[in-house]
Amino acid sequence: MQEIEPMQSMSHTDMRVRYCLYARKSTESSEKQVLSIDSQISEMTQVAERQNLNIVSIKQESYSAKDSGKRPIFAEIVHEIKEEKYDGILTWAPDRLSRNAGDLGTLVDLMDQKKLVHIQTYGQTFSNSPNEKFLLMILCSQAKLENDNKSVNVKRGMRARCEMGLWPCRPPTGYTKSKLKEQRCVSVIDNERAVVIREMFEKVGLQGWSGRKVHNWLKHEIDFKTEYNKHLSLGNLYRILQNHFYYGRFEYPKDSGNWYDGVHKPIIDKKLFDIVQEQINNQTLEPRSAHKEFAFTKIMKCGLCKSGITADEKFKTLKDGTINRHVYYRCCKSKDSHCKNKTINETDLVEQLHALIEDLDIVALPMREKITHEVQRIKKFYALMFNEKTQIHVKNIDIRNYAKFILQEGSIGEKREFLGCLKNDILLENKRLRLR
Repeated sequence: MQEIEPMQSMSHTDMRVRYCLYARKSTESSEKQVLSIDSQISEMTQVAERQNLNIVSIKQESYSAKDSGKRPIFAEIVHEIKEEKYDGILTWAPDRLSRNAGDLGTLVDLMDQKKLVHIQTYGQTFSNSPNEKFLLMILCSQAKLENDNKSVNVKRGMRARCEMGLWPCRPPTGYTKSKLKEQRCVSVIDNERAVVIREMFEKVGLQGWSGRKVHNWLKHEIDFKTEYNKHLSLGNLYRILQNHFYYGRFEYPKDSGNWYDGVHKPIIDKKLFDIVQEQINNQTLEPRSAHKEFAFTKIMKCGLCKSGITADEKFKTLKDGTINRHVYYRCCKSKDSHCKNKTINETDLVEQLHALIEDLDIVALPMREKITHEVQRIKKFYALMFNEKTQIHVKNIDIRNYAKFILQEGSIGEKREFLGCLKNDILLENKRLRLR
């Protein structure tokens, strides 16, 4: 291709415009063959030397220009132009600067305000004249049109693949993309993992296993990993068990209601899939306590396996008909399913926290602000109810004593607010708390 000679920049060299050289490497597929950042800088530096342009700053980034306000370096350039650190931009092409109306409008506004006096590209020059600004807007708008058309074409291509029975994205665990040219985009069985996937469905559907039991089996007994050498999380395991793709159907996009018959080979049949869904619906996917808030779950870790601490509540009906509620904290066993750490009653836990208060490192400022707020409320209450002033003062209240009161009598929100002020890590090990 014949090389284009850059245009001379009129009288801008005489004005001694200060330029920022801006190089951007696009992540968009259609621009993969465009010059790299280093090549852009090299080429535009040569242009600057030939035209005697004064470069005072060089900036580069790899963010796409199709979305407005998503490029931190471009935003920095706009800010520095407003501060008059430079008044010109040197870049490879107009579409390096903008592929969206928002950023384009920002550039034109800066030119109207005479803060941006010149834009020099490899083959064109733009100054604050109606014709050149109009040309700049046309070229950048053309780049936006290309982006918009590309999005439409990609979505159309996705729909076409779906109608052909081809899953348009990365296939789920148990499948992989065919490496044969004649089977491009076809999802084929991953023989190493498909057997395990089928066993997962059978264990849940036919043997009544819970998801957590299957998860422990995968991770600790057979060390099952995905194609990308990762263990399945419990959430991903349930997504697999609820994925219609494994019996030959799929929905795209998700929740669109558009269903397609896939050409890929099923790992299970529809009957087994339906049995698994019924089993999942009958199982309790989460313990009831997971839906409740407990004050101390997020401040502690297991002292044995370093997993998080979760909580359960138990209710006991007494002979007189009253009901006692007990809360127990225990290791969630996310890092060791066989962890032997013992549970602790919340009452005992609070007593131990009281004993630890003297050793805890507390961020004083938020606590003091809280105390100040509470004292002001008390004073207003006394003035309203008893027409007199209370003698309570913030300086007379010790932060640690207030913390003990919050642990004993405060709401869950107040307890968590206090616990957010702790600098220490608290470990629970066999019913005993210790600091780390």
